[in-house]
Amino acid sequence: MFWKFATTSNIDTLLEKEDITLQELMDDDDVLQECKGQHTKLIEFLGKVEVMEDLVSYIITEPAEDTDDTVKYKYPNVACELLTSDVPQLNDILGDTESLREKLFSFLDHEPTLNPLLASFFSKVVGILLTRKPEPTLDYIKSRPDFLGTVLKHLGTSAIMDLLLRLVTCVEAVDLRAQVLSWLNEKNLVERLISLIDPSQDEDFHCNSAQSLCDIIRLSREHMYTLQESAQDDPLLNTLERKETVQLLLKHMFDGGISESVTINGISVLLALLEIRRPAPFGFPEMAPELTQLDVERLACGVSKTLHGLSDRLPDFHSLLENPPKKDVMSCTFGDLNPPLGNTRLHVGKLLSAILITNTHNINVQLSELQIFNALLDLFFAYEYNNFLHTQVVQCIQTVLGNAVTVTTHTVKAPSYNDGTSLIKKHLFEDCRLIQRILDAWEDNRVHETEAGGHRKGNMGHLTLITNQILENIEKGSNADRIRQFIEGMPEEDQGRWQKFVSEPLAEMNEKNSRELGGHNPMHFSSDDDGETDYRDIPFTSSSAQQAFTDYQLQQITTNFVDQFGFTDGDFAEQEEPVGIDRFNKINSLDFEIKADIQSANEDLFEKVVKTRIPNFGADSDDDDV
Repeated sequence: MFWKFATTSNIDTLLEKEDITLQELMDDDDVLQECKGQHTKLIEFLGKVEVMEDLVSYIITEPAEDTDDTVKYKYPNVACELLTSDVPQLNDILGDTESLREKLFSFLDHEPTLNPLLASFFSKVVGILLTRKPEPTLDYIKSRPDFLGTVLKHLGTSAIMDLLLRLVTCVEAVDLRAQVLSWLNEKNLVERLISLIDPSQDEDFHCNSAQSLCDIIRLSREHMYTLQESAQDDPLLNTLERKETVQLLLKHMFDGGISESVTINGISVLLALLEIRRPAPFGFPEMAPELTQLDVERLACGVSKTLHGLSDRLPDFHSLLENPPKKDVMSCTFGDLNPPLGNTRLHVGKLLSAILITNTHNINVQLSELQIFNALLDLFFAYEYNNFLHTQVVQCIQTVLGNAVTVTTHTVKAPSYNDGTSLIKKHLFEDCRLIQRILDAWEDNRVHETEAGGHRKGNMGHLTLITNQILENIEKGSNADRIRQFIEGMPEEDQGRWQKFVSEPLAEMNEKNSRELGGHNPMHFSSDDDGETDYRDIPFTSSSAQQAFTDYQLQQITTNFVDQFGFTDGDFAEQEEPVGIDRFNKINSLDFEIKADIQSANEDLFEKVVKTRIPNFGADSDDDDV
C-alpha cells in the first residue's frame, strides 16, 4: 500500500542528536505539524521547563535591531504557535509553573508603547491559558498588584485590548465567569475605560477604550439572549447601563473641551447602549434574529436608563451641529468645502437617529424645543453631496413620520396633539417648513439643471425618498390624519404647489425610477397561460440552431470522456508486476469519437425539438422575415 513508501519525519532525526537546540527544531518546516499531531519525543523535548522558558522569552523579548527583517520575527512567531497549539501537556506545564507565568506576564512591565506584534503573541498565549487553565491563571492575575491598571496602561496597543476582552469571554465555566465579571466590576473596569475617553489621552486610547466598551455591551447582551431565563446578572453590563455611567461618559466628552476623537468614540458607546436589535450575520442584515419578550424587557430597561442620562446633554449635541470642531478646507472634485461636514456632525446625526427610534416622550419634547430638525435640514441642503449625512436625515424623518403617539401619564382619552410625538411632527412640518423646503429645493434643482454646465444636485435622490415617505404615510400610515392637517394648514399657494409637484414632477420621477432597464426584467421568463409549452415562439436564426447542436456535441464528448477516464478500484490492488511497468498509459486508449452512424435516442429527441421550435428559413424567405 501507499503508506509503505512514507518517509520518516526529519524531526525524529533531529531529536536523536544529543546537542539538539530549540532553534534547530524551530527551523524545521514540520515542527508545528508534528507538535499539533502530538509527536511524543517532540512534546517531551518542548515540555522541559528550560525549553518552555526559551519559548516564552521569544514572545516577550524584542529581537535585535540588526536582525534581518525577513527572519526578525520568525522565532517569536513559531514560539507563539507552539505554545498555542493546544497540546494538553504544554498547557499544563505553562499554566501550573509559577516561574513560567511570572516570566510571561513580565511582558506587561515594559514601558509603553509595546511592540504590537509581540503584544499579539502575548495576548494569544494568555488566551489559551484562560481557556484551558482558567483557575490557576485567574488566581495569578488577581494576585498581581493592580493588574488591571497595568493592562490599561498599554490599552493604546490593540492586542492588549484583545487581552482585556479575552478575560471577559474566554472563561466558559458559569461560576468562574461570574467571579471574573464581579472582580472586574469591583476593580471599576467600566469607569476606568471611560476615563480614557478624554481629550487628555491619545486617540489610540480613545478608540480602543470605546471599542472595548462596545464589545462588552454586545457580548454581554448576546450571552443573555442565548441563555434567556437561565442567564445570570452581568455586573459589567449593569454598570454600563446605569444613568450615572452615561453621565460620566458625557462629562468626559464635553467638560474637558471638544475633541473630535473623543466625541466620535463616545457616541459609538452610546449607540451600542441604544441598540435595540440583535446583530445580524455579516452580509445578511435581513436575517437578524428575533427578540423574545424577555429580551425586549431587558433592552427597554437598559435603553431607558441610557436616555435618562442623555437627556440633560441634548443641548450640547445640538451645539455640536452648529459649532463643530474646527477643520481645514477640503478640496473636492466639485469645489472646496469650507468647512467640511466632519465626522463629529455625522456621528451626532447617527445618535439622533437612534434616539428618535426609541420614541420617548420627554426626549421628543426636548428635541422639538431645541429645533433639532432645523439644524439637520440646514446641513442636508448645505452639503448636497454627502450621502452619508443624507441617509441619517432621511432615517430621522422616516422615524418621526412613522412613530406612534407616545403614551404618558398626561395623555387623555380624546385625541390630543400635545404629546411628544405630535410635537416633533409639528416642529418638522410647521417650524421647519419641510414641505416648502422640499418644493423650493426641487425648483432650485430644476433651474440649476437648465443652466450651462448644470447637473442634477446630489441630494435629489434622498429628497425624493423623503417626499415618497410623506405620501406613503398620508396614504396608509398611523399618523395620516395629523400629516394631512399639517398640509391643509399651509397657505393655499403652497398647497397648490404641492399638489402640482406630486402629480407632475414627482410622478414622472417615480415612473422613471421604477422603469426596468431595457424595458423588461431579465430574470423574468414568460410562458403561455395554458402551460402546454415552456417558451414562446422565438425566431432563432440558423446560426443559433447550429450553435445549439455544437453545444450538444460537446456535452456528449464530455460525458464520454468522464466515463472512460480514471481507474477502477481493481487498478490499485497489489499485483505481482514489475514496478517499471507504466500504468498511466490508459489515457492513450480514450475514445473521443462520436460515431455518426449510430443514432441515439437523445439525438432523435434533439432533432424533434429543433424541427418544432425553430422555423425553417428557406431561399424563398424575404429578408424582412429574417
